[in-house]
Amino acid sequence: MKYDVIIIGAGFAGSVLARQFAEDNKKVLVVEKRDHIGGNMYEKTMENGVRVHLYGPHIFHTNSKKVLDYLKQFAGFFFYEHRVVGYIDGNFVPIPFNFKSLEILFDEKEANEIKEKLLKAYPDTKKVSILDLLDNQDETIKRFGQFVYEKVFVHYTAKQWNIPIEEVDTSVINRVPVLLGYDDRYFQDTYQYMPKNGYNEIFENMLNHKNIEVKLSTDAKEVISVDTETKKIYFNKEEYQGIVIYSGALDELLNYSYGPLDYRSLNLVFENKEENYYQPNSVVNYPNDEKFTRITEFKYLSNQIVKDHTTILKEYPLTYDYKNPDHVPYYAIFNEKNLNLYQKYYDSVKEIPNFYLCGRLAEYKYYNMDAVVLKALDLYEEIKGVK
Repeated sequence: MKYDVIIIGAGFAGSVLARQFAEDNKKVLVVEKRDHIGGNMYEKTMENGVRVHLYGPHIFHTNSKKVLDYLKQFAGFFFYEHRVVGYIDGNFVPIPFNFKSLEILFDEKEANEIKEKLLKAYPDTKKVSILDLLDNQDETIKRFGQFVYEKVFVHYTAKQWNIPIEEVDTSVINRVPVLLGYDDRYFQDTYQYMPKNGYNEIFENMLNHKNIEVKLSTDAKEVISVDTETKKIYFNKEEYQGIVIYSGALDELLNYSYGPLDYRSLNLVFENKEENYYQPNSVVNYPNDEKFTRITEFKYLSNQIVKDHTTILKEYPLTYDYKNPDHVPYYAIFNEKNLNLYQKYYDSVKEIPNFYLCGRLAEYKYYNMDAVVLKALDLYEEIKGVK
């Protein structure tokens, strides 16, 4: 078959683009290195009947009705508001830190004083950053900011990114706020849902189209190559004039010619338990205790009823080794060295005609799933406009 479009990767970036081009009556080949579609969203049902997220928990939340309506074409959803607690000083405390968290960890008099000062210092404000608290001139607010920083963020961040505590930059954790009120939801987005039958159904329906062929267990370099000197693309060793969209790791495609980009990975340890529920919330963070960062209990996320059985996941941070096939590059490490290195890779392919990058790995960016869906839809419109 002659393909109009070749897409590398069957996660959200690749699958959305494949569907858009297929609807436009283009013949599309999707090449996926793993033996399944769905990328890191892939789900598996354990022997006890509990459906788990094989690559760690994924919660759908967005402010984009466009993204929500698009995904609803391929699966049903149920309303779900994610709530996370942290195990701090022997207590399960809502995260992000809010007034309920404050009342759990401080005595009533001190808690009331802090709440009063926060509301006075930040009127008509729903959330405030850690840096704002640490920079505040009021000693009570400053001490409170230091408490939250140390108890909630600094040890968790040091563990997650494998850096000494004294080297943790407050700006790294600044995007996680303190909420000025009792809203204990982890996300404040307008739309918060989970797919009724799991994420796999979305990808199965999205890629189920007469114009889409999916090739699993196939490394991209087995079928395509790019010549950065001649600016040509080759498919099965013959020059290819169609569209190629790449959502994999760019350094890998180019044989690490400038050296590997750095990532953090995870050692994911699943445990089956013979009880209805193991913990009080879907996710419990362990910022100061244990070697793992958090425990996820999937029955909360899937809304499944599995009597006397549950499955939990412990996440142990891991230094990514690109030579180890068991390591997954989860989190890009954004520092000057890596950003400059990525720019070299990008510069070497940016002028190749009909070659596009989309997704976390390809762009060396952190995307929530709604953002990557939107990026894929926008890229399709951009390509269509050129063509």
